[in-house]
Amino acid sequence: MPELPEVETTVRGLSRFLEGERIARVQVNRPDLRRPFPPDLVQTLTGARVTGMGRRAKYGLIHTDRETTMVFHLGMSGRWRIEPDQPEKHDHLVLETESGHVLALNDARRFGSVDLVPTEGLQAWGPFAGMGPEPLGPDLTPQHLKRAFKGRIAPIKQMLLDQGIVAGLGNIYVCEALFRSGIRPDKAAGRVSLPALTRLVPDIRTVLGESIAAGGSTIRDYAQPTGELGYFAASWQVYGREGQPCTCGAPVLRFVQGGRSTFWCRKCQK
Repeated sequence: MPELPEVETTVRGLSRFLEGERIARVQVNRPDLRRPFPPDLVQTLTGARVTGMGRRAKYGLIHTDRETTMVFHLGMSGRWRIEPDQPEKHDHLVLETESGHVLALNDARRFGSVDLVPTEGLQAWGPFAGMGPEPLGPDLTPQHLKRAFKGRIAPIKQMLLDQGIVAGLGNIYVCEALFRSGIRPDKAAGRVSLPALTRLVPDIRTVLGESIAAGGSTIRDYAQPTGELGYFAASWQVYGREGQPCTCGAPVLRFVQGGRSTFWCRKCQK
């Protein structure tokens, strides 16, 4: 599924066509995705001006001058198409701006979602309430992780995927960041030292930043709004590389944690 870098790339791509624009037409082509579209979506967005764009964890935010924010989640296969040549079967929501830009939310598997939330109440909105700090923001510190992990015997990888500890981290980027930091993914979180966490925090930011710069990681359906693929997968050092040589020469290993594949190097990660 699209993770934080893919959502950030999507928001940045959309902002060039939406920010400051007035939405002239809203077309909903089916009643629901993972859950029903808001019943007042068309009425609320038609004629609204987009005042800003943002992201919270793996959700994209489209702020409007009606004190309402459209919150979208790309689910497993969602993507926005900008200026599509022709409609596609899975274009479930279409926005057209006053200046003529057309943007279509395409989601073949329909695990995505669209919600309307009062802008002032975003932080208290159900999925956002209780979320941890953004990994690219100043509130993610080694000290925050040390406090969150205190006394915990759960593996550090599982703890990093907990949205109440860090918002928006996903499987790919946790595997890559732990590798760069030299931390075993199955090590009890409470036993990870502060010096190790001090390495980990900047490594998380670096991995995410490199992926955003590369347009994200394309797996199956994901593409940027321009239609371009994300190329960070070419830079993966352990994820998806089971049996291939690590940079140290040892084979990359794979095991399952919490139903998800974990990739790591026994020699580099202690």
